[in-house]
Amino acid sequence: MAEITSIGSAVADTVRSVREAQEYARQRKDRELVEAMSKEHEARMAAQPQTEEEQRKAEEKELLRQNIIMLNRGIEAATKEMRKEAMVNAQLENEDIFQAHARMLMWIANNVVLAHQRRQFVVDDNNRQILRFLLYYFNGCPLAEEVFPDRNYKLHKHLMLQGEVGTGKTLLMQIFSEYLHYTKNPRAFYNLSVTQMVNYYTLHNNLDRYTYYEEENRGFQCKPVNICLNDIGTDSITFFGMDTKLLTNQFLHARNEIWVHYHKFAHVTTNLTVEQLKEEYKDGFGRLIDRFKTYNIVPVGGGSRR
Repeated sequence: MAEITSIGSAVADTVRSVREAQEYARQRKDRELVEAMSKEHEARMAAQPQTEEEQRKAEEKELLRQNIIMLNRGIEAATKEMRKEAMVNAQLENEDIFQAHARMLMWIANNVVLAHQRRQFVVDDNNRQILRFLLYYFNGCPLAEEVFPDRNYKLHKHLMLQGEVGTGKTLLMQIFSEYLHYTKNPRAFYNLSVTQMVNYYTLHNNLDRYTYYEEENRGFQCKPVNICLNDIGTDSITFFGMDTKLLTNQFLHARNEIWVHYHKFAHVTTNLTVEQLKEEYKDGFGRLIDRFKTYNIVPVGGGSRR
């Protein structure tokens, strides 16, 4: 019994000692925390400007610091977007990825665009390289500029598909329009005929929907979209009282401004040569003629595909 009492007393002493040690450690930690807070407060107070001039300089320094932080975040965000876009644009440099896009393009051509005509899209020597160029071009791939190295094609320019009647210019743009919308491509565009444009003008007395699209105005910001005007110059006659050539001229002038300021494309297809277009749409100042330089002029050869 005495031994049990002795053991119990020793355990109690041990527990008491542990508790005392824990309490001492807690008190020491509290003292250190108080001392640290006190030193921090003293340092902060010492750093406070003592005069109005010091206060002003401190505020300017803080404002500069905040602006630098904000600018750095903006640069980081822009750099991230640029890297992302560059990575996406470069994807078609991989031939396997290019072929996957090509197969999808052909599927859309045969199952979406031409299905109701019960015919298949034919790839031959007249359009094979054009298709490669357009796939690179619409996906922003730099290889587009190398497909026809002697033509000086550029990714930032519009497209002008040029050729005889029935060679498939409008069909190509219809196929690519569907393909770009299915792939959620930012270069996606809408097709428009000259007749449709004239009809719109007849009803609304303006071309807004096909130029600045201000009817969707939000906060004085117009909403232009990428577009393709097909068969310009084919019917440059008065159409239901409307001067078709004048309206096309206005469209091209407006779309050039939109291309410069909003980076939106206005592709065209035509049966006319560049010289015929220059003669057809000359404005007396040479402005429109000069703006044809902003187009990649793509000849589409071969016979009628209809």
